[in-house]
Amino acid sequence: MALRLPQRSEIWLFDCGEGTQHQFLRSELRLSQLRRVFVTHMHGDHVFGLPGLLASLGLAGNSDGVDLYGPDPLENYLKGVLNNTSSRISYPLGVHRVRDSATQKSILFEDKDLIVRCTSLTHRVPAYAYRIDQKPRPGRFNIDRAKELQIPPGPEYAALKRGEKVCLADGRRFDGKDFCGPTRPGASIVYCTDTLFCEAAIELAKDADLLIHEATYAHKDADLAFQRKHSTSTMAAQTAAEAGVNQLVLTHLSPRYTPTNAITANDLLNEAISIFPNTILAKDFLQIELSHNQ
Repeated sequence: MALRLPQRSEIWLFDCGEGTQHQFLRSELRLSQLRRVFVTHMHGDHVFGLPGLLASLGLAGNSDGVDLYGPDPLENYLKGVLNNTSSRISYPLGVHRVRDSATQKSILFEDKDLIVRCTSLTHRVPAYAYRIDQKPRPGRFNIDRAKELQIPPGPEYAALKRGEKVCLADGRRFDGKDFCGPTRPGASIVYCTDTLFCEAAIELAKDADLLIHEATYAHKDADLAFQRKHSTSTMAAQTAAEAGVNQLVLTHLSPRYTPTNAITANDLLNEAISIFPNTILAKDFLQIELSHNQ
């Protein structure tokens, strides 16, 4: 899952299964914009594509650096593969363990626009879910009032939009707060896989705009879900409902639910919709434009 950030040429990637490089080539995404990778856990279907992706980025020679976040074994795994294949990484590469942040419920990453948090899930190996919150944005700028007061467009407008105070060349002073509406809440997204139904996921996803959640099994196969510590479609929907999210996207479906089988992906979708109506199925190259819904 790739997250394209607003107003910056930057991509964040969540997990990196085998074939990720090929999907980049088939999409409109640019690998050179990759800045951060968040790994949920160390099972192969979530990390086998990462060494190759990082090596290709190094060969391209146009990266300013990549930061990786994930379970404790992630760094040793990458070092082993890259060293034993003589793969050269020509850009800064940082690896950050997320266990302490998940345990202490502290902020994993923060910049001027975004905050990332994580939590431990219930799986066969240490696994983590991630939440990205966009910080509140300035209120809408009243450009008509600025024109009425004959404030010249340009840097002054930009400063007023940021809520700053401005002194014009003619000596007049203005406060940006007088030109901006109420602060607008930012959007939020939660990526949750692999896990059995757990309270930690509900807590992390509270009031999120978008929850991307695994639905490996149909409700009929709940016994398998408990044995292998995965979620059913109904568990994913229950998580969304209890967390009060706006939209749910089901992903990580078992290949046993192909169109030719007795139970199909659409059946899992309908199971989830019966609990949480605003649910869709993930598919290759699905794009969702995220905004906060009050």
